Amino acid sequence: MLYHLADTLENLWGPFRLLRSHALLLAAGTMLAALAVLLLLPKLWRFSPHDHGKAILGKDGMTSAGKPTGTGLWVTLLVLPILLLVLPLSGPVLGIIACLYVAMVCGYLDDRSEKPWGQLKKGLLDAAVCLGVAYFVWSALGGHVWLPFVKGDWIMPWWAYIPCMGFVLFVSMNATNCSDGVDGLAGSLSVISLIALAVFLYAVIGYRPMADYLLVPHNYLAVRCAIMLMTVAGGFAGYLWWNAEPSKALMGDAGSRFLGLLLGAGVLVTENPFLIFAFAPIVLVNGGGGMVKILLLRFFRKCGFDVRPPSQLQPEEQQKRNVLVKAVWKVRFPLHDHCKKELHWTNAQVLMRFVLLQAFLMPLVFLLLIKIR
Repeated sequence: MLYHLADTLENLWGPFRLLRSHALLLAAGTMLAALAVLLLLPKLWRFSPHDHGKAILGKDGMTSAGKPTGTGLWVTLLVLPILLLVLPLSGPVLGIIACLYVAMVCGYLDDRSEKPWGQLKKGLLDAAVCLGVAYFVWSALGGHVWLPFVKGDWIMPWWAYIPCMGFVLFVSMNATNCSDGVDGLAGSLSVISLIALAVFLYAVIGYRPMADYLLVPHNYLAVRCAIMLMTVAGGFAGYLWWNAEPSKALMGDAGSRFLGLLLGAGVLVTENPFLIFAFAPIVLVNGGGGMVKILLLRFFRKCGFDVRPPSQLQPEEQQKRNVLVKAVWKVRFPLHDHCKKELHWTNAQVLMRFVLLQAFLMPLVFLLLIKIR
């Protein structure tokens, strides 16, 4: 809004022309969102439902019982007016924002539900909002795609682009959601990813000389998306202040689905869907590994192997089991559960080590996918 008012306000006072500065809008959005959430979230989370814990995980799974959950609703609602204030608005931008908030509301309603929604219901709703975001990105960028290790770019028709990119968004959303199980983990990994992606969008994709140097396409939506990513990152940084262990509040599906979908949307605006591996490597392994495990078990079952959980097998049956099926069952997912149960890491160790791994892997994968072209 401020961007569009700059011409009018400049006539009243010259320095108002700075409102056309994307850097100023990005910085203002980040700081305002962080302060708003930091100061106001404790006043709002008393209206949130309380977490019931996860008895299936034993004593450790019940540490969250009684804490306000679904506070992602309040974080995103506090961020919304700031987004509308600092973002240069357009039809695709508004469409993406609308889909993000639909995903958030669905996650919040699931958080509030006495009986958790079924996988089919959640899957269909997730697919709908993912296809919606893919459509709005396609309407802005026209289906342009470029790939690692190859020069040039291509244009995908809408009937191929929307479902393919919708799948990328679906994986990003659910991997982030599955990573939410340790205080501060999903939020910290997501904020790191959003900041790194925003820098790339602003300084490379949105800056033609740098885009030309790295042989990547330039587009107008990149800078606007960078402002959106940084503003949301600021808001969730304010949330992480209260989510540090021992946490006082949990964002629930309302926050994790919003973050995962936004991260995927930012990747689509780069026009290279494979960059999801550069900007969220640990998120994908930690949360997305479970989806791979399910697919592998279904494949092995189709091949005639016994894929029952080890707890349902007799010792002699376990010894006769196929070695590949054994290997799949040996690792728990989300991976943070494996680290806690099998490696005996504390929550603090899981958080610090996963953040360090993501911080080191991101630049390495980024250089591999960007520079080698």
